[in-house]
Amino acid sequence: MKKTFILCAILMGFGFFAKAAPGDTTWVQGNITYLDGYGNYDSAVVFPSASAGVTYRKIYMIFTLGKHMCPAGSTYCGDWDYTVQNYLMVPGGDTLEIGRLITPYANAGAPRTPWTWQQHYVYDVTDYATLLHGTEFMRIFYSGYSGGFTANIRFAFIEGTPERTPIAVHRLWDGSWGYGGTPDINSHFPVIEETAPTGTQTATLKFTVTGHGSDANGCCEFASHNYQVMLNDASVATKTIWRDNCGSAELYPQSGTWLYQRGNWCPGAMVYSNYHDLPGITAGSTFDVAVNFDPYTGGGSYTTDGALIYYGGINKTLDASLDDIIAPTNDENHFRENPTSGSPVIHVKNTGATTIDSIKFQYGIQDSAMQTFTWVHALAPLEESDVTLPVLAQYSSISGTAGVYTFVAQIQSVNGMADADPTNDKMASQFVAAPLWPNVFKILFKPNNEATTTGGSISETAWAIYDVNNNIVASRTGATINTVYADTINLPISGSYRLQIYDSSCDGLHWWVWDSDPSAGVNAGYLNVKKLPGTNIAMNGYSYSGTYNNDFGCGYTQYFYVINAAQGITNITSGDVSIEAYPNPAQNTVNIDISGIQQVNGTIQVVDALGRVVTQTNCYSAHQAVNVSQLANGVYTIAYINTASGNRLTTRLLITK
Repeated sequence: MKKTFILCAILMGFGFFAKAAPGDTTWVQGNITYLDGYGNYDSAVVFPSASAGVTYRKIYMIFTLGKHMCPAGSTYCGDWDYTVQNYLMVPGGDTLEIGRLITPYANAGAPRTPWTWQQHYVYDVTDYATLLHGTEFMRIFYSGYSGGFTANIRFAFIEGTPERTPIAVHRLWDGSWGYGGTPDINSHFPVIEETAPTGTQTATLKFTVTGHGSDANGCCEFASHNYQVMLNDASVATKTIWRDNCGSAELYPQSGTWLYQRGNWCPGAMVYSNYHDLPGITAGSTFDVAVNFDPYTGGGSYTTDGALIYYGGINKTLDASLDDIIAPTNDENHFRENPTSGSPVIHVKNTGATTIDSIKFQYGIQDSAMQTFTWVHALAPLEESDVTLPVLAQYSSISGTAGVYTFVAQIQSVNGMADADPTNDKMASQFVAAPLWPNVFKILFKPNNEATTTGGSISETAWAIYDVNNNIVASRTGATINTVYADTINLPISGSYRLQIYDSSCDGLHWWVWDSDPSAGVNAGYLNVKKLPGTNIAMNGYSYSGTYNNDFGCGYTQYFYVINAAQGITNITSGDVSIEAYPNPAQNTVNIDISGIQQVNGTIQVVDALGRVVTQTNCYSAHQAVNVSQLANGVYTIAYINTASGNRLTTRLLITK
């Protein structure tokens, strides 16, 4: 039996199955440990023997980060962002860093990180194939000074032909060095002379760097700087050490300052290494290589690792590889993109020596009719790209249903011809269906007091609803800060939609950090989606209440589906007409929302427990704010009286001060 079937059964749930296309797969168990304090965690690992004739198309290292309860009295337990470096201990005493990650702020009280939480970080380590055989040691270096995390490393060796043959890996530099002081950081990156080994056709510098510490300028965690790659005393690349998308992290919300931009890392995320091609290097080439950081005077440090990777030629002439399924999937590393009712998104790479002009795909839900799509795009050798496929026809029949479905995608042809390697052409993922929403619902939106410009009144937060063709069908932009908006949405056409919230400063509508910093002056806002007559609609990964409500960073996307939508909004029906008062209890101002009436024209009365009208306000819109600051504590009735018909809508309100 193919070992890959075992792989599928084990890993389908968290999304690695998508990467493990057909081909015999050998699993290797690495380190299993508690990360209870600063230091090295070493373990012997028995890799496959270097058998003649056995090659691996892909080798993946899967690092599973989890949590455990700390001893009683511990001050912190998985609460902080710590650096985790994974080293292969090669013969001779050198270490090769093959993967780095940053732990999240993972307090067990946060909604995404309970005690049972796990996160999987998948690293392509095929470049190290010449070293991953026999018995070696793996080292986890954990920089944390508190416990609470667990680590589990496993390797998947997938047999086949790699896109290009790894020849050798040479370590150049490794260490954490002060930046801006004495000695200069560049003294730790001396010029190194190399001779390319036999079989080399190309060479790449892999450089991993993250900034830590903070001086008066925020360096190096919160300040960006550059380094240059020098080949034979000439600059061949300049790279900025920065990560500007932490507010879009897939693991959110977290119990700390996860959304700040940082020096090439984000809490809870993999650290991405930089790969710099070194031109003109072939077998026997003698050359020198160095890294130079920008001049700086200050503090902080950079944690670095640099290695030279030598490759043979590209092994296939015309080949495309299906490397990932971004949507639909249950993979927690694509949490923001799912569950989707929109277009499937996959990731492909040109793993052949010929430029790709087009790829024909077949895809669909397992055991259902498949769809085909030809993607026309120029993709040079070793380039990669996301591919957006047309919407699945089956979404209309599964949206809103329970259960887990399997999505499959396959490359059928490349440039109109057969693909050279069928073992990297097919993937599958498990997913849940997007929710089914009513065609008429209400969005309550209150921006916080963060404006787009200093001293301005236009909110930095906006929302929009898009149809399947990416057309905006409803939106609220240019909103005024600290103002409540109630929009009734009517979607008369069945199909897939997405609600998208944008926040330009990437701190959501209510970031709990601001609650403890009154000097920031940021009052909490909110965005609620409600059915008529007023119950909240649940949204994936989004909370309407609690410490982390509206804590979504740069934005939030919710896909949903509408089926058999009615044409237009009814004037008044018993099911759709409602009145809502909030906040409830109230102190100074109460917001009144009226739903299901096409033309609002009447009065709003506040009636006390003795039946006396204590406040009356004309009402000409579906949203009305009423001042109740002068009213005594107690229970009141809120009534809307329609001028033309005299019909009444009522609800109760509690006032407490």
